[in-house]
Amino acid sequence: MSWEVFWVSRLPRTLAIVLAGAALAVSGLLMQLLVRNRFVEPSTVGTTEAAGLGLVVVTMLAPGAPLMAKMLVAACFALAGTWLFLRVVRLMPVREIILVPLIGLMLGGVLAAITTFLAFHNDLLQTLNSWMTGDFSGVLRGRYEMLWLVAALVAVAFVAADRFTVAGMGETFSLNAGINHRWVMGVGLSIVSLISAVVVVTVGVIPFLGLVVPNVISRMLGDNARRGLPWVAVMGAGLVLVCDILGRLIRYPYEIPVGTVMGVLGAGFFLYMLLRKPSHER
Repeated sequence: MSWEVFWVSRLPRTLAIVLAGAALAVSGLLMQLLVRNRFVEPSTVGTTEAAGLGLVVVTMLAPGAPLMAKMLVAACFALAGTWLFLRVVRLMPVREIILVPLIGLMLGGVLAAITTFLAFHNDLLQTLNSWMTGDFSGVLRGRYEMLWLVAALVAVAFVAADRFTVAGMGETFSLNAGINHRWVMGVGLSIVSLISAVVVVTVGVIPFLGLVVPNVISRMLGDNARRGLPWVAVMGAGLVLVCDILGRLIRYPYEIPVGTVMGVLGAGFFLYMLLRKPSHER
């Protein structure tokens, strides 16, 4: 019986934590490189909110759609939400370092409001809450395997890490280095959107993870994506594992969702960055 519990519940849950944590941290690193702002990650630019909107829409229109189809629709919405954020940022006359994430948070708030409205009128609020709160308590064998896709996306990000580093230095620098800036941006944003969609569909939203981990690693190792990406993945997995343990111990035998614990820690770190980050640093 103990071995059955281990193979059916404990091991899948641990693997899901490691895969989701590593992938979300890497997606945050890619987002910060491509947008050239330390304060952005999928949950602060509307990417995860757009993915949630896509899930609600596909559930309304095709409730019997397979999980893979829902994931693809969520990824398309996430990509569209990220593209909308970038368009708004480019229209800004002055790109203050603080204004960029604030615009992303406002855009995410609008998308979340639309999503909640649609879910309320279609009796999907309970389903929406399960997507918008990162929780690993329901992870079992047969319900997490889609997360192996994000491992492949992280591998692609590592292979193209040098190109992402160059793209993060601007379009002019990329062109001088012989890099197709738009193509690299498209690949990077597609990876971020797919990771966000897969994680939201499988375990829900884990906020601020992609903000905290890349900033800690960049202060230690610099902005070289190839050198920092493995450490970002390891620290992301470890931080989610720590949050999961805390969530299971704080109110034992009850369990606090990982998304709640990470939201509290990440919000504190975000405020610390706002107060301590030098104004001249991009």
